[in-house]
Amino acid sequence: MSLRVEQSLSQLLHEAFISLRTLGKRSILALLGIVIGSSSVVALINIGHNAAVDAAMIFKDMGTDTLIAQFPPKGSSSVPMHARLDLDAVRLAVPGIADIGALSLFSGPIVFHGRTTNANFVGSTPQIHAAMRLIVREGRFLSTFDANETYGVIGDQLAQALGAPGDPLKLGDRVRINDYLFLIVGILHDQPRAMLMPVQANESLFIPAEGMRRIYASPQISNVIIRAAPGQDMERIARDAAAALQPQLSDHDVNITVPQQMIDGMTRQSRTFAYLLLALGAISLVGGGVGVMNVMLMNVSERRREIGIRMALGARQRDIRNLFLLEAVTLTAVGALCGAVLGMTAAWLYAWLSGWAFALAVAALPLGVGSTLLVGLFFGIYPAVSASRLQPVEALRDE
Repeated sequence: MSLRVEQSLSQLLHEAFISLRTLGKRSILALLGIVIGSSSVVALINIGHNAAVDAAMIFKDMGTDTLIAQFPPKGSSSVPMHARLDLDAVRLAVPGIADIGALSLFSGPIVFHGRTTNANFVGSTPQIHAAMRLIVREGRFLSTFDANETYGVIGDQLAQALGAPGDPLKLGDRVRINDYLFLIVGILHDQPRAMLMPVQANESLFIPAEGMRRIYASPQISNVIIRAAPGQDMERIARDAAAALQPQLSDHDVNITVPQQMIDGMTRQSRTFAYLLLALGAISLVGGGVGVMNVMLMNVSERRREIGIRMALGARQRDIRNLFLLEAVTLTAVGALCGAVLGMTAAWLYAWLSGWAFALAVAALPLGVGSTLLVGLFFGIYPAVSASRLQPVEALRDE
């Protein structure tokens, strides 16, 4: 019984391929429509997925365990922000904080051996390097013992900008800011860009927070960076840290950014974007399905006499229906496989041109191929049913 079923199925497939081959250009045009639709679905799903991954990585570079505190003035208050905060009190009041540091920011020209460039000057507390995950390539970072010293730790790109062939900036060199010379005690490793960080370390010179008065008459804390211990509830730490900082600030509010919330928002936005792309691909796929139905209807019209002969020889309605339905699904399956290969290639090429790291979306191939087969099945039902309902006598009269 199973052998007979297998032979019947193989015979049907053989007949389906022969019939599609005899359709010639019409079959190729319908196949092309399916390939375009299938490749659109696969490519657009992958492009949306890679866009979401790339956008999320921008925020994840700074770490999902990092919090950024800002201090906007209350109402119309013009009172300047404090130059110092008791960060030790915040650490004691909020369990789960691993590192906490404050930043005072200013920008201006910096000079080395007659070469001048603009830089960010960052007055920082000693723990800021751990809170911001700064990695020192040479030398060391600032410590509590450097509070009254004219020491500096320079970012990688800023060091390269100040250096020159044969005269690079090295440990122990001095750079000039206004009338002060700052001794370079550390050079940072090249840091990945973190969009949420208030300052890019590569383009900055870190000096002791107390030394900011040498550059700017009235320095103010602009941000506090908090890094939580592993496994902590970031929203809870944000609430507790804000509550611990607020009593120290009578004229300013405390706003703390939780990166994970922004990543979640980006994920939702990217999912909506992916649905939009999927809808565009589906429209293209439906167009290919209409082409399949058109070809199959013409196929039925041209084979009415053959259908009549099959019925006269004992073929049942379901046999005729299954034959034409199998032809539609076969045409669609070939288009789906070709479209999957073309779609993956297009998605990889788009990611390469965009500078993204290509990552295969798990749902791309199953959804692209599966939806294509369903479209072929759906648009092949009507021609197949129409063929099965032909009356043998009327079909045999056709020339």
